[in-house]
Amino acid sequence: MSVLAIGLSHRTAPVALLERVSVTGDALVKFLHDVQQDVNVAETMVVSTCNRVEVYVAVDRFHPAVASVGRLLGVHSGVPVEELTPHLYVHYEERAVEHLFSVVCGLDSMVVGEGQILGQVRQALKLGQRQGTVGATLNELVQQALRVGKRAHHDTGIDKAGASLVSAGLALAGDLAGRRALVVGAGSMSSLAAVTLARAGVTDIVVANRTYERGVRLAESVGGRAVEFSAVGRELGTADIVITCTGAGRHLITPDMLTRGAFLLDLALSHDVDPEVRSVPGVTLVDLETIQESGVGSREGDAVDSVRALVAEELRAYLDAERAARVTPTVVALRSKAAGVVESELGRLLMRVPDLDDRARDEVAMTVQRVVDKLLHEPTVRVKQLATCPGGDHYAEALRELFNLDPKLPEAVREVEL
Repeated sequence: MSVLAIGLSHRTAPVALLERVSVTGDALVKFLHDVQQDVNVAETMVVSTCNRVEVYVAVDRFHPAVASVGRLLGVHSGVPVEELTPHLYVHYEERAVEHLFSVVCGLDSMVVGEGQILGQVRQALKLGQRQGTVGATLNELVQQALRVGKRAHHDTGIDKAGASLVSAGLALAGDLAGRRALVVGAGSMSSLAAVTLARAGVTDIVVANRTYERGVRLAESVGGRAVEFSAVGRELGTADIVITCTGAGRHLITPDMLTRGAFLLDLALSHDVDPEVRSVPGVTLVDLETIQESGVGSREGDAVDSVRALVAEELRAYLDAERAARVTPTVVALRSKAAGVVESELGRLLMRVPDLDDRARDEVAMTVQRVVDKLLHEPTVRVKQLATCPGGDHYAEALRELFNLDPKLPEAVREVEL
């Protein structure tokens, strides 16, 4: 089973198109299942964030799977495939693994080194597991990718190479100290926003969330206060800074709601803030597209080089282990066949020499087994080593041909191991 990744991100598509393609909530669950039910797909996971939509699938055949996933992405987003295609990237096998490793490390983020993508990929995996669309292939890959991401953030300075999206956006707001802020939402992005505001010296932070209790918890954690979601319009009348990221799928803030100048940071896809608010005197609106164009947080340096080297190292180790694992069922099948031959021949010997005492029988059995083990040791060790090289699968095929192994047995062994 091979891994295929198909998607588009801030690197390949304008924010307006990403906004149209982004899938969340029930729509994401339906998309997962529709991809999973395609005859060309065995496993599915979807990473859908504010600046990327990527579909990871385990497949047996490349071209039919690419066509199927691309078609379904168009169907669910409502964007014609012809419009999507120029912005899509496709990674297969080794390239797909390398891409995922780079993504979780923050190398492919709009703001280099941001750590939120690690949690977003983890949530994508959990959703796939809950919905039954993730199996052994994707589970093993993504778990390893998450370990690589943790190592990158722990062992290098990648976190400092670029600010979070929140920090990048607020860098365009100027001095924050002493200003009054309204945070709309209480999810992970909003929580980061509240903490960032508090650290920057904002002493009056108001949190509005659909679930009031959750808003209270966030507000208390930063020394602010919570209000009901219905109070957003009223709070806009006194806020200097507004940060919103709810994923509501509609405009929560419109021009008629703003009666004074303010700095608005909209981190949602689709947008929470109507772009027409820019026409209101004194209002500055920063969204994902603005951050992308500003280049804030896109610096690269030694930390990025270190992470790239780490990704290359982890990629080699993963591919070596994966190639070795592919040949293991064949090695097990060979040893199983050898054990059967030993057992059969010992049975024949005991029938011809029934007077052998127990000690002699055991000695003969151990001797024969040692001979077989020594004969098989070198070729089985060697074939595992060769399997880590490109084209290593051919050595397993040769082993099956040379020893006339049942071609179904290795697969049976693989299923038992899984």
